Amino acid sequence: MKTHKIGIIMNGVTGRMGTNQHLIRSLAAIIAEGGLKANEKDIILPDLVLVGRNKNKLEKLAERVQIENWTTNLEEVLADKNYQIYFDAQTTGRRADAIKKAVAAGKHVYCEKPIATSTEIALELYRECEKAGVKHGVVQDKLWLPGMLKLKGLIEDGFFGNILSVKGDFGYWVFEGHTIPAQRPSWNYRKEDDGGIIVDMLCHWRYVLDNIFGQVKGVFCLGATHISERIDENGKPYNCTADDAAYSIFELEGGIIAQFNSSWTTRVRRDDLLTLHVDGTKGSAVVGLRDCWIQDYGNTPKPVWNPDIPNPIDFKEGWTKVSEEEEFDNAFKAQWELFLKHVVLDTPFPWNLMEGAKGVQLAELGIESWEKKTWINIPNLK
Repeated sequence: MKTHKIGIIMNGVTGRMGTNQHLIRSLAAIIAEGGLKANEKDIILPDLVLVGRNKNKLEKLAERVQIENWTTNLEEVLADKNYQIYFDAQTTGRRADAIKKAVAAGKHVYCEKPIATSTEIALELYRECEKAGVKHGVVQDKLWLPGMLKLKGLIEDGFFGNILSVKGDFGYWVFEGHTIPAQRPSWNYRKEDDGGIIVDMLCHWRYVLDNIFGQVKGVFCLGATHISERIDENGKPYNCTADDAAYSIFELEGGIIAQFNSSWTTRVRRDDLLTLHVDGTKGSAVVGLRDCWIQDYGNTPKPVWNPDIPNPIDFKEGWTKVSEEEEFDNAFKAQWELFLKHVVLDTPFPWNLMEGAKGVQLAELGIESWEKKTWINIPNLK
């Protein structure tokens, strides 16, 4: 077997997502397994260097994951030919400049979403990658969640018949910090720091809808800032200037209607932090991060409206849990493996920066819809 050592610059991985999902559960896990066995002939072994602005955080993280190489000097490591991939998990506002530097240095690019603060900048990044001839991709992790993979299998098997609608419910209560510490960073709630749930989550819903149900054709979105004051990491109060909830309707190709509520100001009484309820002519499904429940046409109850008596139907009784036919790996790790094979072996990887630009576009148009209180058609990006 041939071992391909691939150098990866990990910028911005001292944050929650970068540390847990991309470093520990993805690339460090691949290294611990002895590399990625891409096929019967090739093993891909990541070689990481951690990059960030805080020396103390980097040093502690490198020691924790037992990675020797770390630096606060991005330009120096971009000049090192031993590293072929640049990964970016910084805050959104810092991403574009760093990606441009990486492309200029001839690095392949893989980055978190949103890939930029505007559609214009996102398209510029895509064009620069294409012009430079480097491979590029954007994180679209929810496509590899067990629940989503089960859902996609049901669609491919024709379980739903014609899909009519999708109802998405995402979110949980993020504590304000006055009495209980917040579990998300304060910049998420400041518009001037590129925060806001519309910018964050509509990027996700774009790739989920596009890849599983059909291309998004139009959007109506209403945002809200329900909590006006929160406490930051230093214990100081700050004014919340970004939206903490979004209520959206999307029209998809084929006439499918999707509704998504996204909120950091809601208390969960549903199966999971994210659930999709999919209705079709032949059956329905309720999908969480891991589990999937289905009800076919023959098991659909026939309720009669009568609010004067207790409902005789147990509406949860007629649903069947989709069985686990395979073991599912971490969703971030699954996409990392595909990108590594794309770089080393030139296998297909359709989730490039153009797909990332589509997510930014939907977020931008969602905000425009909110500001204008109007329906917005989604133009094709070129």
